[in-house]
Amino acid sequence: MSEFLQQLINGLSLGAIYALIALGYTMVYGVLRFINFAHSDVFMVGAFVGYYAIEKWHLPANSIGGGLLALAMAMAICAALGVLIERFAYRPLRGRSTLSVLITAIGVSLLLQNVAQNRQIGFGPNPKAFPNLFPYSNFHLGALTVSSNQVIVLIVTLVLLAALYFIVNHTRTGTAMRALSFNPTAASLVGINNDFIISFTFALGSSLAAAGGILYALNYPSIDPLMGTLPGLKAFVAAVLGGIGNLPGAAVGGVVLGLVETLVVACGGSTYRDAVAFGVLILILLVRPSGLLGKAEREKV
Repeated sequence: MSEFLQQLINGLSLGAIYALIALGYTMVYGVLRFINFAHSDVFMVGAFVGYYAIEKWHLPANSIGGGLLALAMAMAICAALGVLIERFAYRPLRGRSTLSVLITAIGVSLLLQNVAQNRQIGFGPNPKAFPNLFPYSNFHLGALTVSSNQVIVLIVTLVLLAALYFIVNHTRTGTAMRALSFNPTAASLVGINNDFIISFTFALGSSLAAAGGILYALNYPSIDPLMGTLPGLKAFVAAVLGGIGNLPGAAVGGVVLGLVETLVVACGGSTYRDAVAFGVLILILLVRPSGLLGKAEREKV
């Protein structure tokens, strides 16, 4: 029983990170109806900003203040990066075919990866050891062991999810986001600035991806320019699993995926953890094509 509870804690910690990344995918899809495949590389940039904040910009390591400041810097820089990506890569293609936007998203992802691997203008191709942003310790609750980093992951995720819920459901900008998601033409007719709301959505999703990158690097402290590929794919799986375009669904999908992966590893199937994750997606979509919390929608062809 204690082993099961231990793996449950580990799974919740991993699932919380997937949930943060998945929320960015599902917000952009909800507003623009396409998948921003560059989102996983924004996740990578967030981790590197946290690294440079400590190693190059000399914020205090192993301190709550320094860790929170590094987290805030990563979120702010990646929010700006998300706005730039939307403005110069996606906005010129608005109204074009979905395939054109999809290919562009893949191109932006590859561009970010290759720029990041360049030694002169990027981070370099070699993996880097991620520093301890926060004081580290282990807490023992009977037979259970919980690291301070796992506690930080859960607390930060809950705070960010609460902030996102408040923004989306209790602010004018959040109301505009929901209106734009429902009907862009009608939203513009009632005075909503669609360009601003779309940019804000990218900024919000990218800041969450940055937070996910920092939290992921805390628990898996080795970062490189390609680190976002697999977590990004799994977060996309989580978004589809929960119901793409549904914010609570993305959070639930992330937690479910994290728990499944962790339990598979605990049962000795670490080699198959990725296959099982995608297998669960296929199974859910066969039974419920709209995802766990998604709603079936009719589309005009």
